Amino acid sequence: MRIAVVSDIHGNLAALEAVVADFTRRGVDAVVNLGDALSGPLLPLETARYLMATGWRHLAGNHERQVLATPATDDDPSDAYARSRLGEAELGWIAALPHCLAFDDEILLCHGTPRQDNECLLETIQPGRPRPATATEIEERLGQIDAAVVLCGHTHIPRIVRSRRGALLVNPGSVGQPAWYDELPFYHAVENGVPDARYAIVERHNGAWRAESIALPYDHRAMADLAIQNGRPDWESILCRGYVEEHVTGRN
Repeated sequence: MRIAVVSDIHGNLAALEAVVADFTRRGVDAVVNLGDALSGPLLPLETARYLMATGWRHLAGNHERQVLATPATDDDPSDAYARSRLGEAELGWIAALPHCLAFDDEILLCHGTPRQDNECLLETIQPGRPRPATATEIEERLGQIDAAVVLCGHTHIPRIVRSRRGALLVNPGSVGQPAWYDELPFYHAVENGVPDARYAIVERHNGAWRAESIALPYDHRAMADLAIQNGRPDWESILCRGYVEEHVTGRN
């Protein structure tokens, strides 16, 4: 079994198409999408229709939940834009998606952690920049899960970790948003420092599971121009450099 793992596309169809072309060339048996696929100032409707036409396993992330929520005065502008572009068919599709799903007897898929869609599994949020989670923190977040492989997203940080129990824990990083920032519960930012689209491949080899993290160039300038056109100049640095401009505020 050889599985392509994508997550946190955030409506970036150009990045997604580059990733699909790459794993198609490499050859995979299945594809899983770990959520946060549509929220952002790019192409939420087109990305939803692309994903709905695939035979992949899909999860909902916290942003799918937020897109479906009743709009509020402090609504995330990325969620608000996606909501404004999606129709009944697309909203119905994301409403039916789980945030956690067993792929098979060995592999568990989750957006954040098995218990919560907006909790980080492999990082711990702190003021400024997240830090790698300790082995004890990871075990506590996994709870009683005994899967051989746990695939997670949410943080946009590509990481491959082994748990104390030997499980392979993989975050593929973000297909379409290499940096983000949030004011809550205090200001913190993730900056991968590259504009590349990220994904991972996990496979069983000689009886054991292994993973590969992959970074791909694509036409990020076109997506940055679209974000500016749609009223989000803060996404230019995010998409073109993988960094958050220091003067911007907002939330992921």
